[in-house]
Amino acid sequence: MHGRRRPRSIFWRIALTNSAVLVIACIVVGLVFSRRSGLERFALDEAAVVFVAVLALAAVNFLVLRHAFAPLGRLIEFARRVDLANPAPAEKLSDDGATTEVANLTRAINQMLARLTDERRSNARRVIVAQESERRRIAQELHDEVGQTLTAVLLELEHAAERAPEDLREKLTDTREHARESLEDVRRIAVELRPEALDELGLASALVAMCDRLDGQSDGPRIERSIERDLPDLTDEQELVVYRVAQEALTNVVRHSGSPTAHVSLRRHDSTVSLQVSDQGRGFGGASGGTGLAGIRERAGLLGAALSIGQGAEGGVTVRLDVFTEGSEAARA
Repeated sequence: MHGRRRPRSIFWRIALTNSAVLVIACIVVGLVFSRRSGLERFALDEAAVVFVAVLALAAVNFLVLRHAFAPLGRLIEFARRVDLANPAPAEKLSDDGATTEVANLTRAINQMLARLTDERRSNARRVIVAQESERRRIAQELHDEVGQTLTAVLLELEHAAERAPEDLREKLTDTREHARESLEDVRRIAVELRPEALDELGLASALVAMCDRLDGQSDGPRIERSIERDLPDLTDEQELVVYRVAQEALTNVVRHSGSPTAHVSLRRHDSTVSLQVSDQGRGFGGASGGTGLAGIRERAGLLGAALSIGQGAEGGVTVRLDVFTEGSEAARA
């Protein structure tokens, strides 16, 4: 089976074709000139002149074609560098010095990338809204169905324990405490699934409330926070992603890091709002994180935010999220 033939460059096709035409033209002109001069064949000096003329014309042809095709080469390299996961490039491809056709192609590619970026952002908003809608539905069912059922079980166990004989009362009391803990877990999960504090208090206050709630746990790490209140305007989807990233990062610290402290900071920079959650725990232990970290990577990618998750030199994990504000150049790209 023959391998696929590699396509030839259009630049070399045109350059070689033009060079062949120049060679033939120079030979024909030389022959005509020699015949009119009464010569049967080229003299050496005439042949040298023709040869030098052919080389000069071929060099000029090569340089002109190289200059004409340079924008097309830049366009090819630009297309290879485009990241389809984030199609908005930091800088748009310039069409300066390009021919009309290449300039039109360049503008068409820039417009296509702009449409892809807009469509990606629209899809991101729809995905995030759908995810949050599903979370609210699940939280509501946990509260209305599972929560009420556990509450009824808890009441029945309390009544049974009061009427039970002494040898069964202790077991019923233990079972009642397990049911109470399960009810508290259900309520906690429902609250985490539906961040009502974000809608009621705003991003900064919701993060403060989350830190205070986790800091109040007796067996959890001490949560240090540095949260600025004067933040630039973010969209609802961006605030939700910041909240979810902080929530997932702090949950990992509490459950898996073994760190005595965790630090949460939310600051504004020139064109970004930066969230950072760090700890001094055991780190990843050779792993790259679980499905929760994969989920926040996906959420950040949907909005074009920059997310980095790294392990410090002295242990621990640092999660940093940079969200571009609506008026920044990165957001408009």
